[in-house]
Amino acid sequence: MVESPRSFPYHGRAMKIRLHHPARETVVAGPKKVWQVLHELDIVPETVLVIRNDELVAEDDMMNDTDTVEIRPVISGG
Repeated sequence: MVESPRSFPYHGRAMKIRLHHPARETVVAGPKKVWQVLHELDIVPETVLVIRNDELVAEDDMMNDTDTVEIRPVISGG
């Protein structure tokens, strides 16, 4: 389970994380791998896309505390 994430503004060294559905922002101390961030936020990796600085990243990619990260839900249609 996730400890209460901090709300913006946060003046320490941490990744800025923007989440959707519901829209919210939080911070996570880095550096960490993508899967570690998702685990900390209690998010199932297969349900989201993780975008760092406008680029899609994989679960094993390392993210630093200077990164801006967006986590979007996977949406499929037909």
